[in-house]
Amino acid sequence: MPECKNVVGEQVRVVRNQHGWSQAGFAAKCQLIGWDIDRGTVSKIEAGLRRVTDSELYMLAATLKVSVVSLFPTEEVVRKGLRN
Repeated sequence: MPECKNVVGEQVRVVRNQHGWSQAGFAAKCQLIGWDIDRGTVSKIEAGLRRVTDSELYMLAATLKVSVVSLFPTEEVVRKGLRN
């Protein structure tokens, strides 16, 4: 099983889907605020296969119109992931 490189990817996917945006559409919205990202990168972030920098985290939250904190999983979820 591949190593998870970020803990926010799953919540990014959840919120993106709540907005009804495709990965490509979300990437386009990120580009509108100045982040050069494509659908493949969004996919890797959501799958936990790509690290997310602190500045990228802010861009994700801004595009999704949520707080940075809301993208982090609960402590219980993180602890469960560490045990697997």
